Amino acid sequence: MKSPPGTTMVAALVHLLAAFSAAVLAAAGGEQPLSKIGIHRATLAIHPGASVDVSPLLLGLQGQDQEWVTIGFNNPKPSKDDWIGVFSPANFRASLREQKSLMDWTLAYSQIRFAVFISDSICPSENQWVEAPLLCTAPIKFQYANYTTSDYAKTGKGSLRLQIINQRSDISFALFSGGLSNPKLITRSNSITFANPKAPVYPRLAQGKSWDEMTVTWTSGYSTKEATPFVEWGIQGQIQILSPAGTLTFSRDTMCGPPARTVGWRDPGFIHTSFLKDLWPNLKYTYRIGHRLFNGQIVWGRQNSFKAPPYPGEDSLQRVVIFGDLGKAEIDGSNEYNDFERGSINTTYQLVKDLKNIDMVMHIGDICYASGYLSQWDQFTAQVEPIASTVPYMVASGNHERDWPGSGSFYGTLDSGGECGVPAQNMFYVPAENREQFWYSTDYGMFRFCVANTELDWRPGTEQYKFIEHCLSSVDRQKQPWLIFLAHRVLGYSSATFYGAEGTTEEPMGRESLQLLWQKYRVDIAMYGHVHGYERTCPVYENVCVAKGSDRYSGAFTATTHVVVGGGGASLAEYTAERARWSHAQDLDYGFAKLTAFNHTTLLMEYKRSRDGSVRDSFTVSRDYRDVLACGVDNCASTTMAS
Repeated sequence: MKSPPGTTMVAALVHLLAAFSAAVLAAAGGEQPLSKIGIHRATLAIHPGASVDVSPLLLGLQGQDQEWVTIGFNNPKPSKDDWIGVFSPANFRASLREQKSLMDWTLAYSQIRFAVFISDSICPSENQWVEAPLLCTAPIKFQYANYTTSDYAKTGKGSLRLQIINQRSDISFALFSGGLSNPKLITRSNSITFANPKAPVYPRLAQGKSWDEMTVTWTSGYSTKEATPFVEWGIQGQIQILSPAGTLTFSRDTMCGPPARTVGWRDPGFIHTSFLKDLWPNLKYTYRIGHRLFNGQIVWGRQNSFKAPPYPGEDSLQRVVIFGDLGKAEIDGSNEYNDFERGSINTTYQLVKDLKNIDMVMHIGDICYASGYLSQWDQFTAQVEPIASTVPYMVASGNHERDWPGSGSFYGTLDSGGECGVPAQNMFYVPAENREQFWYSTDYGMFRFCVANTELDWRPGTEQYKFIEHCLSSVDRQKQPWLIFLAHRVLGYSSATFYGAEGTTEEPMGRESLQLLWQKYRVDIAMYGHVHGYERTCPVYENVCVAKGSDRYSGAFTATTHVVVGGGGASLAEYTAERARWSHAQDLDYGFAKLTAFNHTTLLMEYKRSRDGSVRDSFTVSRDYRDVLACGVDNCASTTMAS
């Protein structure tokens, strides 16, 4: 039968999209394990003798939001590349509403619009000339069938234990052959579910726009048409009060490209934020999140607690942990690819272990590396919940959150997997004037943190440059002597090989644009992620060590010390063989930094390895207020003897 007019064009466009999606994943360096699954190429290979059984069928009976399940499976024709995929929703299918939202999609890099369902994203197709894919959504996690059963390829029988989190929908488990690149669906299990899939989960604290305000953000399946979100909170042991919460969500339409708009899309549920105001300094507060259903019933989350921030400038012990590029990993061993992000479990464990000695966490970009697979945001918030529910968990924007061609990002890379910042801006609160811009300042006791967004332009004359200068210049150094600049990409100094290959040691126009500000306003430490490892400079200005690298500095400010602390958990980087004079300490391992302000005159910076918490590098800064005022290189106005 003769093909109808336009069939060749339609087929060409579908293949173009598939090639473009592959380019997205290749550009991301294969970092997201789910990107290895060619789910849009799945075919049926149903075998009547195969089976997948899972227990228990009902999870969270005691209010848990994470549970372990046991999967037993049988395949009469096994092979070593068989694998188990975990799907939620359980039916693998996109809803009709989601299908229609993609009918008018503009392909990146072109102005071509076509009202035909796109092969990677829609099930089923309503176009008779283009065959729809069997499966239209990626699994939320996966594991090889022989992971814990070494003789599976001979017997065809195996079992797995996997950890499942509450992600607002039912769950099923499917057995595939054909490996990850050409999956063949053999059979699937019955559905399992949490007792309350919509329950409020994964609370995460953040500082508000004023020092005496704490925000609580969480995720649920309840829209405002079903229930009213709120927080019950108060000073520990005293009368608790109620504060309302706002509710946000986002749609597939707000994603900028694949896979976030295609196989990686998953409904994010509803994200709620409440503002707890007029806190008393240093007091311990308890809180619990809740939803009042319209029948009067209240659905509660677990009770948590936090310590209110100190008054700005207060002289007390204050401790802040800083790192970048954490990512997520699975404690059940699933979703692993070349051990990428394995270090994130160790980093998370060390922070939880030392949580009583941490007052705030600053995660400076590349948060969870979802890279367009939206299910991973829930899994990341579940991973960091023990930390984020207890101390403020402040984030910054990185390339894997924001970058996408034509989206307004400073870099035209595909690193966000089509997210273009939307999930990050909604899942975590930051005290920015404009959440889209994602730059902000926050004060904690004797600290002032100026958090830049390296994915938007920072050069002189831009709005962000004006923000940075205002943040640095407006701090009262008598009250807050410790001034810290934070950003994701390295705007200062780094020995990473990928910078060296470009003939530089930083992002182009990085320190050239900002070093006058750092020097003028006497920034103590500038810290970055992006390079997956640790490196510390001497106090450096204009590529020259103004003071020798040391473990102790005292007296007047000389220059900013630059610290790269991007080894939170993602696969490690490499350093250039030749060591620059300004590079004082390096460690190619997973780790994080901890700043401890003992008082107004003594600051300690420690770099700790994630594997064991050992301190691998440290330095102290000791000085009086008169030392802050003292003039140094390029940080005082010209003076004369004229009266």
